[in-house]
Amino acid sequence: MFEFLWPGAFLLLPLPWLMRRLLPGAAERGAALQVAFMARLQALEQGRRKTRNRAVGWPLLAIWLLLVSAAARPTWLGEPLPMTVTGRDMMIAVDLSGSMEARDMQLDGRATDRLSVVKRLLGEFIDERHGDRLGLILFGSQAYVQAPLTHDRETVRLLLEESFIGLPGRTTAIGDAIGLAIKRLQDQPAEQRVLLLLTDGANNSGRLSPLQAARLAATLDIRIYPIGVGSEASQAGAGTGTFVIGEVDPSLELDEGTLREIATVTGGQYFRAGETDDFVHIHRALGQLEPALRDSGRRRLAEPLYPWPLGGALLASVLLIGWRASRDARRTAP
Repeated sequence: MFEFLWPGAFLLLPLPWLMRRLLPGAAERGAALQVAFMARLQALEQGRRKTRNRAVGWPLLAIWLLLVSAAARPTWLGEPLPMTVTGRDMMIAVDLSGSMEARDMQLDGRATDRLSVVKRLLGEFIDERHGDRLGLILFGSQAYVQAPLTHDRETVRLLLEESFIGLPGRTTAIGDAIGLAIKRLQDQPAEQRVLLLLTDGANNSGRLSPLQAARLAATLDIRIYPIGVGSEASQAGAGTGTFVIGEVDPSLELDEGTLREIATVTGGQYFRAGETDDFVHIHRALGQLEPALRDSGRRRLAEPLYPWPLGGALLASVLLIGWRASRDARRTAP
C-alpha cells in the first residue's frame, strides 16, 4: 500500500508562486545606448525572454514538485507482519462460596459484598493485561473452568461479571481450584505460568488439599499469588454498619497461614485485600512482579520511496544546468 507519511508537505507547492507575487522584482538597468529603433529591439528581446521563461519554467516546476514529493516521505507499506506473542498464561481463580456475600467492604462509599468489589477491581486488572492469555476458574464446593486460556479479555471480564455467589456451591475447595489451574497451565512455557487465587475462607471442601496442590504446582514452575479478601475487625466497624468492634472478626475464617505458605512454596507472593484501596496496591504490585506487555498494534514492513523523487529532482537539475550552459555557449560563440 502506497502512503505519504508527511502529506502536509504538499502545502509548500504554491510557495514559488507566492514569492514571485509578493516579493519585489529585480531592478532593471537602463539602456546604455539610445537609438531610434530601441522600442523595436526591446519588444524583440521581451518576446525572446518569454520564450526562454516558458522553456525553463516547466522544468523548474517539475523539479519543485519532485522536491515537495520527496519531503512528503512517500512510503510503500507491506502486508502486516506476524507478531510473536510473549505474554503470560494466567489463570484467575475466584471464590464464589457463601462467605463472599458478607457486606463488610465499601465500593463508591457504600457497603457492599466482597464479590462485587472483586468483580469491579479484578475487571480493571483484566483490561490491562495486554498480550496475556487469561483463563477464569470459579470455585466453591467444586471448581469449574469458566473461560479457557484466551486473548479475549473482554469475554473473560464478561464471564466474571455474570458469575454469582453459590454458583459452584457454598463451601470452599481451594485445593481443587489450584489442581484445575495446574491441569490448564502444565503444558505452557514455564516462565509464563501464573495463577491468581482470590478467596475469603479456608479450604473445607474438595478432594485435594491446598498445600498438596501448591507443592505440585511448584514442581511444574507455576507461580501462585493468593489474595485474601475481606475486611479486618478494625476496618469493618468503620462505617459499614455490619460489624461492631468486639464482635467476631468477619475474616476469622480466612486461612492466611496456608495462603502465605502456598505463595512461598510456589515462588509467588501473598496479598491481603482488607479494603478497596488494597486492591489498587495489589494491582500495582502484580504489574511489577508479572508485567504485562504494551499493546503495540499491527506492524508493517515500510519501504521508504523518497530517494526516487529526490534523485529525479537532482538529475533534472543537472540536465537543466547543462542545457542552459550549452545554450549560452552557442550564443556567445563567434
